Amino acid sequence: MENKKEKKIELFKILPFILTAVVIILDQVTKCLVVKYIPQSTSYPLNAYYSWFDGFLQIVHVRNTGAAFSMGYAWPSVVRQIMLILIPIIVIAIIVKICLKSDDLTILQRWCVCGIIGGGVGNIIDRIFRFETGVVDFIDMPWFGLHQFDNTPVLKFLSMDRWPTFNVGDAFVVVCGVTLIISFIIVYAKQSKKEKAKKAKEETK
Repeated sequence: MENKKEKKIELFKILPFILTAVVIILDQVTKCLVVKYIPQSTSYPLNAYYSWFDGFLQIVHVRNTGAAFSMGYAWPSVVRQIMLILIPIIVIAIIVKICLKSDDLTILQRWCVCGIIGGGVGNIIDRIFRFETGVVDFIDMPWFGLHQFDNTPVLKFLSMDRWPTFNVGDAFVVVCGVTLIISFIIVYAKQSKKEKAKKAKEETK
């Protein structure tokens, strides 16, 4: 009986890593297709190879030799290798270990963490094998375009007409990351509510 329970717990922890594998495969396959069939844009405005919903969703082909929002593209080669490859690998290894060891994560949280791992690994693969040419980005979508914030440092990101081009791995990192944060907030709120109810019950005794 105990062995069955342990196996169930192991499956509960390992099963979400299926999503990790799916994200990595999807990320790499889409990037390979983009590299093979879509000419690379080297200047703005980007050349949209496919466009849907009156330009709302566009498929382009650009490269990013830096991190998010092209940060660090001008760093020396050794610094980029450390910051964009070595450190992310260490971080992902730590996250995997926590995910496998922890008993506190909910099912949803485990799937979200594994989605983030998949997206991270997908981009690390690019940084290793496409180190000089950069990570392949191809999804182009509109953003707020509120130009009244052009000169406001904290809110300047709201002035962008289009969101920085991204890929499947990026999308999973962001969506799963936001979902994970919301999940943590909900779980914390529920636990706080239970603790307050328990405390109130004890005080009435």
